Amino acid sequence: MKITSFNPLIITRDPEAAIQVFEELGFVRRHTKEGIGETNVTDVRMKSPDGFYVDVAGGDGEYTMIRMNVDDFDETIEFLLAHGFRKPRHERASKTVDTGSSQYTMLVSPTGYIMAISQHFRERD
Repeated sequence: MKITSFNPLIITRDPEAAIQVFEELGFVRRHTKEGIGETNVTDVRMKSPDGFYVDVAGGDGEYTMIRMNVDDFDETIEFLLAHGFRKPRHERASKTVDTGSSQYTMLVSPTGYIMAISQHFRERD
């Protein structure tokens, strides 16, 4: 398993306000992915001049998770499950979502923090 990126993912009812805060800190929008999952979420990936990343997405709550992009999705899920991670209890959150260019799912750590695990399909080659 190789981790290809690791950064915060902020889910908020007001993503534009959060994006504005990060823009004021010098982050720029690098990528926007729309229509993700059953609820058509929009995710905005942002990068600072120093190379730090943050993702901001709209949602029905206010929470932050850790986004971890990997080169082998299945291996990573197996590894984390073997180390005490579990699928979220909410049915929609426990599904693996295919965005067309990537796949992702959420797992909950033994201590309760949420990890969003993703793999971009272009990285499979």
